[in-house]
Amino acid sequence: MSHSTPGRQARHERPGIDEAALVAARHADRLLAAARAAGSDRWAAYLAPLPDRLRDDELTELRRTAMRARAAFGPKDSIRDAFPGELTEPFLDSVDRLLRLLARRDVEP
Repeated sequence: MSHSTPGRQARHERPGIDEAALVAARHADRLLAAARAAGSDRWAAYLAPLPDRLRDDELTELRRTAMRARAAFGPKDSIRDAFPGELTEPFLDSVDRLLRLLARRDVEP
């Protein structure tokens, strides 16, 4: 569905979701900077689109972006293996919070 579909809210009409996405974007920025500084081309490429998408995506796209961010914490291949917890855990917490808010939005009347 398009973000202009009647009955669908724009992102700015959901300030809690918008703020959670902006917090996740700031943590993604920190991880991206660390990946670039460490010369980790693989993680830098993975993370590169996430901060801007977390900042700018419409609600309909935001869940996909958040799921992609969450996928960096896979059971066999995890960003936790490449970077310290003081960078990865705040990012994970912020993405999980965003996903919870998006799920709550989906079940609200």
